[in-house]
Amino acid sequence: MIKLDQLSLVRQLDLVFKELENELSGLSSGTVFVQIRNNVIGKFGIRHNPLSGRNGVMAPVEDGLNTDQLLSFRAMALESLKHKRHWTHGEISYDFVVKQGLIMVDAILESNYNMANLMIRYPRSSVSEATLEF
Repeated sequence: MIKLDQLSLVRQLDLVFKELENELSGLSSGTVFVQIRNNVIGKFGIRHNPLSGRNGVMAPVEDGLNTDQLLSFRAMALESLKHKRHWTHGEISYDFVVKQGLIMVDAILESNYNMANLMIRYPRSSVSEATLEF
């Protein structure tokens, strides 16, 4: 059995898109998110509004991504990983919408840090009070 930490982040993201393919095929807009810890994707999913309202009536969104749009979305998501630099914890969100038959994607890369980890790495004795003045 292969462990996730043995797979590259690109391969992990590819697996995420394969898992979400069926759900994405029913959506024309939303946000795919992946949460990353130690360069391993843990939680992932889709945020979307399944209903839209017009003229006082709520109706389900009918059209979803077609095969070409899914492939384009996946390719853009994988390409966006080239912009991830020097961080191992965070979240990547992919906002997507289909307009006039074309899929548009915005990638948001968010790095997360934990102060407790810094305090372990830099014990109090190595950080003088003078350097912490504001």
